Amino acid sequence: MTSRMHGQVVVLASAQALFQTASVMVMTVGGLAGGMIASRPELATMPIAAMFLGTAVATLPASMWMTQVGRRAGFVGGALLGACGGLAAAAGIWAGSLLLLSLGTFLVGAYQAFAQFYRFAAGEVADDAFRPRAISLVLAGGIVAAFAGPMVGRLGADLFGPAYAGSFVLLSIVSMMAVAILLALRIPPAAAPTEATAAARPLSRIVSQPAYLVALFGAATGYGVMILAMTATPLAMVHHHHDLSSAATVIQLHVLGMFLPSFFTGSLIARFGVLRIMLSGVLILMGHVVMTLTGTGFNSFAGALILLGVGWNFLYIGGTTLLTTTYAPAERGRAQATNDMTIFAVGLACSFGAAALLQVLGWQMLNVLLLPWLAIAAGALVWLGATSRTKHELASGL
Repeated sequence: MTSRMHGQVVVLASAQALFQTASVMVMTVGGLAGGMIASRPELATMPIAAMFLGTAVATLPASMWMTQVGRRAGFVGGALLGACGGLAAAAGIWAGSLLLLSLGTFLVGAYQAFAQFYRFAAGEVADDAFRPRAISLVLAGGIVAAFAGPMVGRLGADLFGPAYAGSFVLLSIVSMMAVAILLALRIPPAAAPTEATAAARPLSRIVSQPAYLVALFGAATGYGVMILAMTATPLAMVHHHHDLSSAATVIQLHVLGMFLPSFFTGSLIARFGVLRIMLSGVLILMGHVVMTLTGTGFNSFAGALILLGVGWNFLYIGGTTLLTTTYAPAERGRAQATNDMTIFAVGLACSFGAAALLQVLGWQMLNVLLLPWLAIAAGALVWLGATSRTKHELASGL
């Protein structure tokens, strides 16, 4: 039983690595490809925005569909969308159509919507003791993407035809590799629909639980702060006379900071409690803000972005772990979709607002602006730890 559980986590971690590779590849070359065929410079990042939009649109339908057909069918379907998206995007580049390129990345975003549930699936195949570690190990698959995503983008850039068309063809191949891996997934079926309907509480009751609200707010804080600062970083570095190679190195270090801790975050949660680890994440993000105030040299940017990644990891994995304690199996589809849609909406707003805030406030003041948000998140975690009384309410005590 234990070996089977571990095997399923390996399947999900491998699928996570492939999905993140596709996502990071779009972030790496999407704007460059868009810039080649866009009619106006400000439309260059439209393919990246389309990917985020695809995730926002598809998250709730993906969750609802998987409650009917199961995780494996849903995950395989999502990866097939990614494969189709890669081919559509490549066709858009060949045809010189920004709209078709963006449709392709929109489909990759829909793939991302399904893949966001890999971490929840890890919680469903793991027992109570292994669950926090299973979730963190699946997210650790993103370490591969820190290297593979940019590499796929570079390898395919001049593979054939117009620049970057090959990158998206390789994205399609990566997505098909994920299909093959996900066919090995075996997750216990959820309750029958009639039983689920009878047992499920109204969504308002699920969401209004203190633990649910704090889990959601903590994860949304980590995701929003991370997206805001990460999106602004390349622009800020170029403004402060760093070259694009240096900016890419800092982003790569940031992605490693996001996912390397996943090898031990679950163990830390099991030992110290989920609220303590989430609170540590908030403090590390405050450390990121302090690091930005040390200057605008390479080391200041690199140190700040590494802390940003680690803080995100603690808050995101901690929030996911805490959330899994707030709903019954019959409620998981709506509870998880509401959580992820809210988190992604926060991330979307932060990604769109980053450039304007950077222009108005500058790099350092933009980050100082994050401190009140982080202080509220810390207060919410301390409040929940002080008011909660049973292990049923928390993944483990503060």
